[in-house]
Amino acid sequence: MSSSQARILVTGGAGYIGSNTTLQLLDAGYDVVVVDNLSRGNKQTVDPARLRVVDLLDTEGMIRVMREMPCQAVIHFAAFIAVGESMKLPEIYFHNNTAGSLSLLTAMRKADVNNIVFSSTAAVYGMPAHIPISEDEPYAPVNAYGESKVMVEKFLDWFDRIHGLRSVCLRYFNASGADPAGRAGEDHDPETHLIPLLFRAVRSGIPVTLFGNDYPTPDGTCIRDYIHVTDLARAHIAAVDWLAQGGESKKFNVGTGQGYSVREVLTAVEKVTGQAVPFIFGPRREGDPPSLVADSSRLQNELHWTPRDSGIERIVETAWAWFNR
Repeated sequence: MSSSQARILVTGGAGYIGSNTTLQLLDAGYDVVVVDNLSRGNKQTVDPARLRVVDLLDTEGMIRVMREMPCQAVIHFAAFIAVGESMKLPEIYFHNNTAGSLSLLTAMRKADVNNIVFSSTAAVYGMPAHIPISEDEPYAPVNAYGESKVMVEKFLDWFDRIHGLRSVCLRYFNASGADPAGRAGEDHDPETHLIPLLFRAVRSGIPVTLFGNDYPTPDGTCIRDYIHVTDLARAHIAAVDWLAQGGESKKFNVGTGQGYSVREVLTAVEKVTGQAVPFIFGPRREGDPPSLVADSSRLQNELHWTPRDSGIERIVETAWAWFNR
């Protein structure tokens, strides 16, 4: 099936990654319908003609959308994503992320939509025994956010086994950067991601709090694998194509294999902006592993995907341009 013949339903398409992926899908010739309840999404990022304001927990509403706008696949982003919040309010994560996903899968079954690409996370691995992390590492989440995603991955395994609903789970690491054409970027409320928080500190002069400088890493700060949001969007499109061509259900890491510490990201921000970042160190956040770096060779070999824009300075440059738009 060519992209010009396919419609993709994007849940959470008014969010950061969802809106960027929607743009990349449209650029590739796909038709797109976006479903978002706008509780944490940004309405301005979506063409109003494509937006359906529906909550995933409204199963009948989701069925109506899929029957009115028949689609060949769903890309499922809609979720709460803040690790720290999940350790204070786990109930809202299991309600929104897990129960919401079950409602979506139920609606897909009734609307006869049988392909889904699921926005999963490296948080399913918890404190992995091996770095870089392969998909063969066991589930071991250390926060409620990661557990909410593990549950959905298990739902998908059972829905494939029993109903033949095929899925690709993309376990990604730290999404970052902005659309190089300046059409979309990070705009969370509240903001929890490192790079835009560093920009806010540069702009305001108010020190940003960096969580933990006593981790077992070379400079004591957490190490993460930063993936440019455009590279991430292309991975979702590759996964849609995989399913459209009859590919089996699979789980893939999406990352670069290169980790950067919080201090190294701060240094990159100072280089790109030409300004010092005021900061203080605070205690570790509960549920934060010291290091998360992906082995994405399976994705690169099987879906023929490679990161193009994920060098740390390129990430910071596009994010800074968006921040100053």
